[in-house]
Amino acid sequence: MAHFHRLPGPIADIWSWQHRGACRDRDSSQFFHPDGERGASRGRRELAAKRVCEQCPVRAQCAAYALATREPYGVWGGFTEHERLQLIREGWAGELDLRGLEERLSEPSR
Repeated sequence: MAHFHRLPGPIADIWSWQHRGACRDRDSSQFFHPDGERGASRGRRELAAKRVCEQCPVRAQCAAYALATREPYGVWGGFTEHERLQLIREGWAGELDLRGLEERLSEPSR
């Protein structure tokens, strides 16, 4: 479950990055797995989603949002739910750690 109490207040400027996302007009099923999806099928879908994220002008903001709110599902900012959990376990330090996050974002997709 996402931790909504971690979200900032309803200030439009804080959320405006979402309007510039490369995923904005795409089918959300490319970024969120259907029930029971596993193996190669899931891997192909996640890789396709990550390719969209690679070209996204707001990738860092999206990834930071997903990490800060502990978003439990989908590909956000080029990271799967499992990759985000790993970043959190490794000690991602919130928005102040964007430099490290941007270094991760520059790594090729797996």
